Amino acid sequence: MSVIDVGGTVRQGEELDVMAVEHWLKAQGIDLQGQVEVTQYSGGASNWTYRLKYDNTDLILRRPPKGTKAKSAHDMAREYNVQKNLAPFYPVLPEMVALCQDESVIGCDFYVMKRVEGIIPRANLPKALNFNESQVRELCINVIDKLIELHQVPYAGTELEKLGKGDGYCRRQVEGWDARYEKAKTLNVPSFKYVRHWLKDNIPADSTSCIIHNDWRFDNVILDPKHPTQVIGVLDWEMATLGDPLMDLGSALAYWVEESDNHIFKATRRQPTNLKGMFTRQEVVDYYLQKTGLQTHNWTFYEVFGIFRLAVIAQQIYYRYYHKQTNNPAFKDFWVVIHALHIRALKLIGLQKIEANELAQKYIAKFKELMPT
Repeated sequence: MSVIDVGGTVRQGEELDVMAVEHWLKAQGIDLQGQVEVTQYSGGASNWTYRLKYDNTDLILRRPPKGTKAKSAHDMAREYNVQKNLAPFYPVLPEMVALCQDESVIGCDFYVMKRVEGIIPRANLPKALNFNESQVRELCINVIDKLIELHQVPYAGTELEKLGKGDGYCRRQVEGWDARYEKAKTLNVPSFKYVRHWLKDNIPADSTSCIIHNDWRFDNVILDPKHPTQVIGVLDWEMATLGDPLMDLGSALAYWVEESDNHIFKATRRQPTNLKGMFTRQEVVDYYLQKTGLQTHNWTFYEVFGIFRLAVIAQQIYYRYYHKQTNNPAFKDFWVVIHALHIRALKLIGLQKIEANELAQKYIAKFKELMPT
């Protein structure tokens, strides 16, 4: 079985009008030969991603999902231009092919890029890789180093300078995600009232400003099939901007599941950070700060923010399922994960430890009922 990620069957309700896309691409001067083979990638819970394989070229199409979405989210033109403008400084980006902003084609904006062939490390590494502990650690370091490399990109005086608003990023993020959660709440999730107040009361000054990815995970990188600890591609630039790199790191660690984490986080793990050889979350922070020279007196703020932000992202996705704007069964139990993230944030703040532990046991029990063994 190949370790190369090729996508799978297109999900029901997410079919692509490939003939309309093909007609539009040919009108842009793109040479397409042979019968197209269409598959869909399962990793993304936000934008929809398809592979269009022709005899002479291998393409990836990205489009937004159907249903309600945040005003600034799913901006295909922005994601396309981020990658196009960043590529000269950060050579692990796919080659952009074409951007469509004519909604008469398939009903939304979309863009097409060249496919980078490689391994996408999802929840579990392919068994065929058979990594030992040393190789796992090498992969871990290489993924963190690619994030650090991004944070060093010299954006001043380039088009990339227009990506963000500059100073005040931490405050804008806290206030922005707070508003998004309020808008996306459903009756079966916590209010995050204390966490939201705590974040607002503990906003630090920006440590510095740089280009940040804003969704850094193992399943957003592509590994070299011949040297599978090496990163040859970085995907999903929807939320990239100029901002505080420690906010980027905190957001990345919200996805970082360790072997000691509870059942809910282990069962919903999306990357292989539980393997022997991987850094713990604290080791990631220590490594990053040592290598970049950055300092912080309140790392808890960045970690709690990352957890709250992940809860908002999950809730925005669950909101679509709750209101029957998508029927993807993967989103059905997101509300339980949001409760678990709430408990994790409370524990980090040090509030109501007894209550948090009681809630944790309650939702772990509920999650075990919902999830197959």
